[in-house]
Amino acid sequence: MYGDETTNMNTGDRRPIAARRLRVFAAIAAALALARVSPNLISVLGMIAAVGAGVLLALSGAQWPGSMAERGMLLLAAALIQLRLMANLLDGMVAVEGGMRSATGELYNEAPDRVSDVAVLVGAGYVAGGSMELGYIAAIGAVLVAYARALGKGTGHPADFRGPMAKQKRMFIVTVVSVWMAAAPVEWRGDWNVMDEGRGAMAIALAVIVLGCGVTFWRRVRLLAHRLRGGSGS
Repeated sequence: MYGDETTNMNTGDRRPIAARRLRVFAAIAAALALARVSPNLISVLGMIAAVGAGVLLALSGAQWPGSMAERGMLLLAAALIQLRLMANLLDGMVAVEGGMRSATGELYNEAPDRVSDVAVLVGAGYVAGGSMELGYIAAIGAVLVAYARALGKGTGHPADFRGPMAKQKRMFIVTVVSVWMAAAPVEWRGDWNVMDEGRGAMAIALAVIVLGCGVTFWRRVRLLAHRLRGGSGS
């Protein structure tokens, strides 16, 4: 699974991503750098892909469950989510390995990501069998997780990328459930009626994301408090 990069930070503050070592991504990043494609533009394009995914997820909930239109929207949304993550990976590789860092790199790295998280998670709440409430809560949780990391950096400490529900995990869950819903028979989705509203596979996924974001936020804040008190925890 792809992760994100930061275009204006030292090596120690980069998220550890296994995909960065793959030759295919190194080649793509090198080609983009050679073509002088701005890392900031890549970040914005990733955000556009995520917004498109969120819109498709929301629109899929207005289609007849199991229809070709719904299944197609779910599959395309899943593809756009992965495209967003690929852009998050490549923007930093072009900036750092390609030597195209910019003064506004950190801004373009962070702001589009927050828009992307909110778009995908809110959109997922409108999927058939989803939960609008959990979608909005998951979006808030994602922002809080990112805020905890940014708060740590703002106090002069290394970026904390610990999970269990960092960005790539959130997007992985939504992607997998979207693909599964697109392929599975409607009766397998578990579209139960609870509190007069459909609750199915996507609602369960969002509940897992909400819980994971809560745990992640607590872990990051706890470590930051330890560091501020003079500890050297990692």
